[in-house]
Amino acid sequence: MKVLLPNLETERLILRQLSLTDIDDVFEYAKSNKVGPNAGWRPHVSKSESEAFINYSMKKRDFGQPGIYAIIIKENRKMVGTIEIHSYNKYKAEIGFVLNPIYWGQGIAVEAAKAAIIYAFEILHLKRLQYGYFMFNNRSKRVCEKLEFVEEGILRNKFQNYDGEIIDEVITSITIEDYHQGKIKWIEEFKKGLKVDSKA
Repeated sequence: MKVLLPNLETERLILRQLSLTDIDDVFEYAKSNKVGPNAGWRPHVSKSESEAFINYSMKKRDFGQPGIYAIIIKENRKMVGTIEIHSYNKYKAEIGFVLNPIYWGQGIAVEAAKAAIIYAFEILHLKRLQYGYFMFNNRSKRVCEKLEFVEEGILRNKFQNYDGEIIDEVITSITIEDYHQGKIKWIEEFKKGLKVDSKA
């Protein structure tokens, strides 16, 4: 049985399952040198790579993973990135996201992540949600701070980049206690405007 992946709607965004209809928008940002290297993957050089990524993302749902959300701007229906609750293992998982550089600095990653965090704790019923970022990725660090993840430490030599470089990773988390005991200040207000399509 597949993990529930409902559509989520916020003030400016719709999060829905990534599909092959998104290939042009995925390739638009995945080919950028500003995107892949910050997440540890090589920029795409052809649409076939973007297609392979989308096919892979959809197959993940067949193996007990929630799958990948496409981030859609409601105003113009533009697909501008992805966000995912991944490495899901019943009580714990990780969150990751990428965003088209054209839309950086507009709070879109934070808004999408808030919706995904609520999904993680209230629909998947996680006890722990982890977020890791490379030490040089200051944008991810700022997003992490705005979401109120708690820094746990640095894992040395944690990740091998696509070019072979070994990279340290900062590890942060939100626990079920953080989520339900009022330690994260944005949750209750944000939930008021979040719509969940449980039929999706």
